Amino acid sequence: MRIAMISDIHGNLAALEAVTADLHLRGVDQVVNLGDSLSGPLLPKETAEFLMSQAGWIHLAGNHERQILELNERSGSGDAYAHQQITAEQKAWIASLKPVLSLNEEVLLCHGTPASDTTTLLQVADRNATSQEIKERLGQQTAAVIACGHSHVARSVRTADGQLIVNPGSVGHPAYEYDYPYPHKIESGSPDARYAIIEKTQHGWIASLINVPYAYQQMAELAASRGREDWVRALGSGYI
Repeated sequence: MRIAMISDIHGNLAALEAVTADLHLRGVDQVVNLGDSLSGPLLPKETAEFLMSQAGWIHLAGNHERQILELNERSGSGDAYAHQQITAEQKAWIASLKPVLSLNEEVLLCHGTPASDTTTLLQVADRNATSQEIKERLGQQTAAVIACGHSHVARSVRTADGQLIVNPGSVGHPAYEYDYPYPHKIESGSPDARYAIIEKTQHGWIASLINVPYAYQQMAELAASRGREDWVRALGSGYI
């Protein structure tokens, strides 16, 4: 089985369409979306329409799906914009999604960690998590493969116990700044859309991290029209 994993689209429909075209060429058997699909200044309504139309795809909720619906103190301007733009049907759809799901006996899907949609599994802010930190965040999970998103950092790790942990990176938001647990930047270093494919072979599960170039200029222009110069820089360069 070949499973394509996408995450952190953030309303970037052009990047999502490029990734979708690429993964179809690679003959995957299943597509899973690990959440944070809509929040941002781009095309939340249109992105939701696209995702809801993909037959057979499995979708998770990220923390931003929750924040779009709740509009609480953790919600940002991207959450508020998505809340304003998406339809009642789309809000009901994201409300139905879960942050953690067992795909099968071997593969566990989560947005952040198995216990939290706001904690990164393989990162601590701008540094790689240690083996001990990863072990603590996995808790009692024994799945052979754990797929996670949230950090926007594409990375795969095989633990001492042989578990494969894969973060596909961000489809649509390649760089950002954040202030928790301390001020830091996440920068992928290019405008490319990112996703991953995992596959079970005779030797066990393997992961491929994939960069897909796409015409990002339209999305950057859209961000500029919304007054989001931070997004313009991120979309155009992968730096903030």
